[in-house]
Amino acid sequence: QVQLVESGGGLVQAGGSLRLSCVASGTLLRGNVMGWYRQAPEKQRELVATITGGGSINYADSVKGRFTISREDAKNTISLQMNSLKSEDTGVYYCYVYQLGRQYWGQGTQVTVSS
Repeated sequence: QVQLVESGGGLVQAGGSLRLSCVASGTLLRGNVMGWYRQAPEKQRELVATITGGGSINYADSVKGRFTISREDAKNTISLQMNSLKSEDTGVYYCYVYQLGRQYWGQGTQVTVSS
């Protein structure tokens, strides 16, 4: 079992910043993929950013240059630093792990950006 717990969501004005954290527990592999997805109201869940144990990172075009994903394997933690937030960044943000052919999801943390 892999369990993921997110924190750091909240309400922020456009142009502001938030930092999300996700702590994973269970059996975590160094070669897994970890990341963040989000789901805006009435929309499908979409990729925000992923990071591998080797340091390969992918960002959605909509967040590139504004968000930074990082991984601290000693603490089984990933973070998402979100700067220059826009109203369209509003949604529930989910921590994600992919390993051994299985996907794991956190419960989500709400991010609301007011404009």
